[in-house]
Amino acid sequence: MSRMRKPDEPAENILVEGDRSEEIRSWEQSIFAKQESAIYSVKRKQSLQARYIYGFIFFLTNLLAWFVRDYGHKFLHILHYITVCGIDGDECFHAAGVLRISLGCFIFFSSMFVTTLRAEKLQEARNSWHSRCWALKVAIYLLSVMVPFIIPSGFIQLYGQLAHVGAGIFLLLQLISLIHFLSWCDSKWMPDLQSKKCGFFGLFLSTIFYLGSFCGIVLMYIMYALDTSCAINIFFITWTAILVKVMMIVSLHSKVNRGLLSSGIMCSYIVFLCWSAIQSEPHTQKCNTKKMMAEDGDWTTILSFLIAICAIVMATFSTGIDSQSFQFRKDDIQSEDDDVPYSYEIFHFIFSMGAMYFAMLFISWEMDQPTRKWSIDVGWASTWVKILNEWFAASIYLWKLISPAVMRDKAINPEQHVQNVQVSV
Repeated sequence: MSRMRKPDEPAENILVEGDRSEEIRSWEQSIFAKQESAIYSVKRKQSLQARYIYGFIFFLTNLLAWFVRDYGHKFLHILHYITVCGIDGDECFHAAGVLRISLGCFIFFSSMFVTTLRAEKLQEARNSWHSRCWALKVAIYLLSVMVPFIIPSGFIQLYGQLAHVGAGIFLLLQLISLIHFLSWCDSKWMPDLQSKKCGFFGLFLSTIFYLGSFCGIVLMYIMYALDTSCAINIFFITWTAILVKVMMIVSLHSKVNRGLLSSGIMCSYIVFLCWSAIQSEPHTQKCNTKKMMAEDGDWTTILSFLIAICAIVMATFSTGIDSQSFQFRKDDIQSEDDDVPYSYEIFHFIFSMGAMYFAMLFISWEMDQPTRKWSIDVGWASTWVKILNEWFAASIYLWKLISPAVMRDKAINPEQHVQNVQVSV
């Protein structure tokens, strides 16, 4: 409000002071907005850094599960005195020990999922809980890992059965994230007439992925299909080659015309799954050229094991941060400065499913079968899980390719029918 004019004061002075007060108010608002933006920037940075801390916790949990499985009976003597662990402590080591560690990890990330549910703004307490309070969360994590070791074995066996379902959900979420990534690759690097992109880099990548797929198939025939007695391997590899050919043809069909980049990446992925499935066959099989592992493991076995653990963590982490793939609404919603950078509940939910997934890999999807030291995801159950995952991934991708054309034809046919009726009338 402008002050009252004195009788002898010119009107120009009042107008000047009014303009000056408006400038001061505008300047104060600008300073406040900058301070608020700086605060949001710090909180957003903390939120992004928190992802890596959770990933590191998940990595340590994997190492702990391996240690309990392979060496727990030698070093964790205190578990022998816990009633639920049995007389020799066998109910807390080996596969049972992995399930208990997995349950603790599941409890921790499930609690984080519940406590960060529907967090949307950086100034909310749920954002601070997700990004800070690490001392308290470490204490909760340690408590979550210790509690399963006092839970009766019957409940642990039930959790093991549920973990099969959770691991399947994780693989499905991973596939959704992969398909979303393929769509992004197409829009980023493939030729586009509207934007006049030549797409040379996309075509180059397509060639590389397809060459890699074909070379992989040939190498698998040489390494794992030694003679006609290796019928199961021949079947796996041949069916994979057929899927690669079908995806290539469908992606180039005139009604689909989706290019070769996404199909090339998917072909490489299913070839990798086929190779991984054959690698998971029991090492006693004569058609598997991978040599028998030593009891204590040589350096190549140990290195392969560590790489496998890193792959589990990276798969979980990359799927967890890809929250856009799991949004049901695809509307273009403008993000604001105070919005959280990613979905916390989806992130923690995927990590909780990842806890079940790594348990299945460490016990090779079978709770009653013994596992070798330094082994991971080895056995016929693991082989068939990967093969079924390969076939399912190829089927979903093929449906994604042809579904627009199918829906378009269904939309056109009723219109043609109506036009024919009108003409006949």
